[in-house]
Amino acid sequence: MSCIRIVGTGSGVPESVVTNDDLSKIVETDDQWISSRTGIKERRISQGENTSELGAKAAMNALEDAGLTAMDIDIIIVATTTPDSFTPSTACIVQDIIGAKKAYAFDVSAACSGFIYGVNIATKMLKAGDEKRALIIGAETLSKVLDWNDRSTCVLFGDGAGAVVLEKGEEEGILASTIGSDGTLGRASLSCGIFNVHNPFVKDDIEDKINMAMNGREIFRFAVNIVPQAVEEVLQLAGKKLEDVKYIIPHQANLRIVEGAAKKLDLPLERFYMNLHKYGNTSAASIPLALDEMNKNGLLQKGDNLVLVGFGGGLTWGSLLIKW
Repeated sequence: MSCIRIVGTGSGVPESVVTNDDLSKIVETDDQWISSRTGIKERRISQGENTSELGAKAAMNALEDAGLTAMDIDIIIVATTTPDSFTPSTACIVQDIIGAKKAYAFDVSAACSGFIYGVNIATKMLKAGDEKRALIIGAETLSKVLDWNDRSTCVLFGDGAGAVVLEKGEEEGILASTIGSDGTLGRASLSCGIFNVHNPFVKDDIEDKINMAMNGREIFRFAVNIVPQAVEEVLQLAGKKLEDVKYIIPHQANLRIVEGAAKKLDLPLERFYMNLHKYGNTSAASIPLALDEMNKNGLLQKGDNLVLVGFGGGLTWGSLLIKW
């Protein structure tokens, strides 16, 4: 039976760094308020680059890390909640930018769990079909959907992209994966881009709501419970235990959420890799950004077991157990 493994990682982030002090000049907040509640110190904010451009940067860096070209890719999946357009998909735009003419491409919308969903889908497709390699990208320009007068949301998010190249072969890589969703909790907890029906036959025309809206307390309660559940579930599927895992790489949403999850799992916080302080919450990009940073900094050794775990709007969640 074929195995699927990660053979390359990459990132693409805007050059512009926006600190908490910078935000204090445009909204009523300060560094102490943001840092103490979230763990975020700064984030990258686009000055014009759209989701596809950031995604293409991450993709090319991942291909370089893998020693491959765009023509070696058979599948491109972009996980995003902030696409360039409804159509063409962001994945198709990335395909054009990088010149991956042999691939087919499509987007996945699962909010902050999107990258996990993308890897899960691609793994099954590679195992079932003739395709050999897939490029999975988590990319967001959340700055274009934020209300920059709302300090409860605008201080949390950043822009960026991360990518991995998956390859089919005989060497173990993706050991297990799990995804889930609960639509009953979605609309009231986290929403972005509510587009109502506008046509000559609509009697009551309702205004669209483009900006992100979030119930922070509900998301916190959900995340602190679902992260341990998803970690334990993926380990059980693979017949592994927590002590077999070197690092857990969580969605980078809020330091307090990770602290709460670590407590429930009875693990030291050091077992969770975090770069939230530098990038903020980049939604679908956060996990691949963290993975690439670990890879580039030499923190991963061949044979290490890693758990990647995401949660987000929908509400959605998912986890991956990877042998590096």
